[in-house]
Amino acid sequence: MAIDMAVGTPTIEQFREQARAWLRQNAPARTAVRDEHDVSVFHNLDHDAELEVLRELREWQRLKFDAGYAALSWPTELHGAGLPTEYADAFKEEETAAVAPTRHELFSVTVNLIAPTVRIYGSDELRSLLLPGLLDGSLLACQLFSEPGAGSDLANISTRAVREGDEWVVNGQKVWTSGAQFADWGQAIVRTEAGSKRNRGLTTLMVPMDAPGVEVRQIRQMSGGTSFNEVFLTDVRVPDAYRMGDVGDGWGVTRATLGFERANASNKAGVGGSFEQLVDLARRTRSLSHRDVRLALADVRMREIAAEIALRRDKRARDAGEAPGAAGSMRKLQWVAKLNRVSDLARTLLADRAVADLGEPGTFSWNAHVLGAPGYRIAGGTDQIQRSIVAERHLNLPPEPKVAESRSWKERP
Repeated sequence: MAIDMAVGTPTIEQFREQARAWLRQNAPARTAVRDEHDVSVFHNLDHDAELEVLRELREWQRLKFDAGYAALSWPTELHGAGLPTEYADAFKEEETAAVAPTRHELFSVTVNLIAPTVRIYGSDELRSLLLPGLLDGSLLACQLFSEPGAGSDLANISTRAVREGDEWVVNGQKVWTSGAQFADWGQAIVRTEAGSKRNRGLTTLMVPMDAPGVEVRQIRQMSGGTSFNEVFLTDVRVPDAYRMGDVGDGWGVTRATLGFERANASNKAGVGGSFEQLVDLARRTRSLSHRDVRLALADVRMREIAAEIALRRDKRARDAGEAPGAAGSMRKLQWVAKLNRVSDLARTLLADRAVADLGEPGTFSWNAHVLGAPGYRIAGGTDQIQRSIVAERHLNLPPEPKVAESRSWKERP
């Protein structure tokens, strides 16, 4: 059954019962089941298989949207249920327990990063245009942020947008754009003020990915997949109505999106390499009785428990109205450290079996984790950037010197 609000807001336990009943009736519609030996960090799927994953995710999202579960803590006038955030947390827990963890980076970016940004910074016209589709799965959106000369230093972007009447003409190149080949829209940060310095003179535009002048080229990752893309923008015309925030306020809008990204970076349900999968690998390699292996497994499990505790503490702080601060950066660093610890132990357990696939289930498949895990030291903000955020915003240490602060983006190396 869908959410029953006829007699007022249900208690959290009544809500959980409603959600469980609805999930029991509707969860089988999602048919993809994760391979128990899949420990990959990034997808390695062909085009049709990736489309099938997205199709199933879209169908599931549509079911949740129609039943009122897609945006539980959002205002009712913005397609939400107007419930406290604890209800959204409760539904997520019930959903995770009931539904196979199919995942796709583009879908997560759409629902968890870009939709909330549109909600906060989009005009009424842009909200009406995009929010229903972003929330019900009919529209997918990517981030057009990083550039060849501005990855970690995002304030150094050089993609330009020049105003012509009620339109912006955009020229430049973006890179490492997850899911761009399947996206309907892209949230782009562009430079709209010639001669501006660092994070000033930037604006955020929502760019239709099928607009003339948008070209997407896939990048083959060392783990095998093509999740990342280059996006070339050549004389792309974007209506000013698709702008988010004020002209020149693009850095503020982008930081909001990055904040949502960091909040979700350490909550990667479905990403392979769990404690249970490591224990299974130790059994397969007859290493479970080895003292050092057991200590390493205990370390991984403690990191998982610490992450669960930290997430609960962050939720309590959020519900109390506290500003997130550098918490997202700390969680992301902790999660990446755990990923790397998992890969290190997997390599130790496999030895030469990591080099070639000899047909033994649950062994060579770890190669995908070992090759994919380093990517998250970069994705969502590099480790170095996260440490700077923690140092400056949490520990109140002096900021790093901004050597090029006095020069415009054109003058900096």
